[in-house]
Amino acid sequence: MNYIYDLHRTMMAQKLILVYEGDFTQETTKSILSMAERNLDSSGEESGTRRKVFNVMVEALQNIVKHSSEQGTRAGSLMSKSAIFMISKDDNRYCVMTGNPIAKTSVAKLKGNLDDLNSKDKEGLKEMYKDIIKNTQISEKGGAGLGFVDMARKSGEKLEFTFANMDDEHDFFCLRVNISREKE
Repeated sequence: MNYIYDLHRTMMAQKLILVYEGDFTQETTKSILSMAERNLDSSGEESGTRRKVFNVMVEALQNIVKHSSEQGTRAGSLMSKSAIFMISKDDNRYCVMTGNPIAKTSVAKLKGNLDDLNSKDKEGLKEMYKDIIKNTQISEKGGAGLGFVDMARKSGEKLEFTFANMDDEHDFFCLRVNISREKE
């Protein structure tokens, strides 16, 4: 039972205020957003910061729901489709962090898109956003690619990401979006 205390200490050390691990559905997403919104409202946080954090959370959660790899059953064993969502808060910023399995075949394109996005300045992101809106191509999973651009625009910072090897067919995509608590 020491793992409970270990987890508590880790959450305190990392300043985590909300953690959810499991399967993500639209209903799960609504519940997480509701809890986080109550937490933000009761924290006395500046309204502009609350809006940015909430917007990034919505995009991050939608990304998990829409783009998490459908692993299902493989070779008679059930592979986990679970993902993780976390928010931390310190004196200077909020961090919205997600992790979800994706097919290895999707990694190169996603990494290229995120590297391209991270190479843009504020004006470049605005142009990228307009271009996607104007030439929108809704993918088979329902996205037009706006989510990451919107997260980068709202946060005003580069998106941090990594891919961890899970198995021969899947990587675990980890994303961190930092939102400053400083007034602009």
